Amino acid sequence: MIFVYEAANDSGSEINGELEAVDKNAALRELHRSGLTVTHITQAAESTSDSKRRSNKQDLLLSLHEMATLLDSGVSISETIDAQSKANYPLDLKLKYQEMADRVRSGATFSEAMDAAKFETPSYFSQLTKSGELTGNLALSLKEGVSQFEYDLKSQEEFRSAMIYPTVLVLSGVAAVLLIFLFVVPKFAPLVAGNDDLPMLSAMILGAGMWFNNNPGSLGLGALLVGGITTWLFQQQSVRDLTIKALFRTPIIGRWLNESDVATWTSLMASLLAAKVDLLPALELARNSARSEVRKTMLKQVEKEIKAGLGLADSLEKSKVLTPTGYNLIRSGERTGKLPQMMRSVAQLYEDAAKTRMKRALALIEPIAILIIGSVIGTIILGVILAITSVNQLVI
Repeated sequence: MIFVYEAANDSGSEINGELEAVDKNAALRELHRSGLTVTHITQAAESTSDSKRRSNKQDLLLSLHEMATLLDSGVSISETIDAQSKANYPLDLKLKYQEMADRVRSGATFSEAMDAAKFETPSYFSQLTKSGELTGNLALSLKEGVSQFEYDLKSQEEFRSAMIYPTVLVLSGVAAVLLIFLFVVPKFAPLVAGNDDLPMLSAMILGAGMWFNNNPGSLGLGALLVGGITTWLFQQQSVRDLTIKALFRTPIIGRWLNESDVATWTSLMASLLAAKVDLLPALELARNSARSEVRKTMLKQVEKEIKAGLGLADSLEKSKVLTPTGYNLIRSGERTGKLPQMMRSVAQLYEDAAKTRMKRALALIEPIAILIIGSVIGTIILGVILAITSVNQLVI
């Protein structure tokens, strides 16, 4: 929270300023330690527009980071949650922290209160908080969760950013084709009216252009219908699963997605193990983060092998989940007791490889899209030219 204060220093000079603190008492203690005599202090007014808007994942991530920092600084759990409930967050997020504070005051544990408040956190967050309570290091567990949550959001943002240019390129091409059909092709149609000897390509293109020009309402309705059906389909989990499954099988994009998937899995494993989550629960939680059904099946087999007494590196190698470098790093981590650090190294290797693969995929998407769009526009122009040529031959 931000506090506005008026105080006097040792020489009697008046000082005005702002100070961030957990609560008013903490702010007073901090000012007293600075040698100031406080004459007036009040909490700064919250931004109305910010408090009324609905929170997003970045707001949630920031609040979790601040909560982990407060706990790591030695602030008690009840004071930390109470401070979060009074912080300048969007209203829906503040209400969740208020509910959490009420439950903690009623005797609930931190993890129970957080689960009951239904924060939109990833599934592994609950396990991390429970592990932190059992080990007595809740701040570390929360920091690991925040770090992994931030990594997940960064990966999603990188993917969206990477797809912006190809999407704009494709949409621009579609718009260019529609404009040609709507405004260019109809200009040539009257020139060949009554000619029954048009090439088939010309007849199809000119006919389509005239239909587009004469039925703009039907065209718009059809576009809305296609957009609505597409949106509805991709809201269905089964359709999304089939799409992801198909993308994982493609030659170039598939390898990029696979490397990104492994990077996410190993990064989450590192966070869970660093927070002292047991190996098998960590494997189960991390498996749920994988997007590839094939990889999920492999990881289930890894869990069976570990239950049978095999080590993690050997189980992963037997199921062919990683590369030889990954197995060696994990095996080294098992021997030295630094498995979380080694898992992070593996995650970094796969993340770097995924970024390189992504750049290569995007480098191919651009010329392929240009080639397809150019071919379509070239075909339309060829049809128009053939129509004009056929008219000239008829006149001669």
